[in-house]
Amino acid sequence: MTTRLQVLFEDDELAEFRRIATRHRMTVAEWVRQALCKARRDEPATDPRKKLAAVREAAGGEYPTADIQ
Repeated sequence: MTTRLQVLFEDDELAEFRRIATRHRMTVAEWVRQALCKARRDEPATDPRKKLAAVREAAGGEYPTADIQ
């Protein structure tokens, strides 16, 4: 299922988006979709503070180890 999303831009911003999309030989809509997908991929999957807390907890712990032999 697809859903329409309406986003409002100033005229000069939209003109710049049109220039960029034309340079990439795509519509503004396709350029925006790709830009949003890239932004989503670059966003961490989870809260970075949660990951950092787990790493700090693991680094501060003393865990049993086995002899090499």
